Amino acid sequence: MKILVEIAEAAMRFEELIELAQRHDEILICREGQPTATLTSIATRNGTMDEFLRLASEGRANVPSDATSNHDDLYDEHGLPK
Repeated sequence: MKILVEIAEAAMRFEELIELAQRHDEILICREGQPTATLTSIATRNGTMDEFLRLASEGRANVPSDATSNHDDLYDEHGLPK
């Protein structure tokens, strides 16, 4: 639902407007009838730390066991790119 509200009213009803934004209502803050700002909720992330660790361990499965993060082959003896 689209909700238009003047700045002064938005200040008085701020908590209520945040609740509406979290329900994905479109909140337009107006000045003299003209929309000047929107109030939207921040997208939430549903991932957990366990899910992150599971994904991280899966990613390591694709890396050869003898692989390193050393990239000396890309640089000369002075540390400059070849």
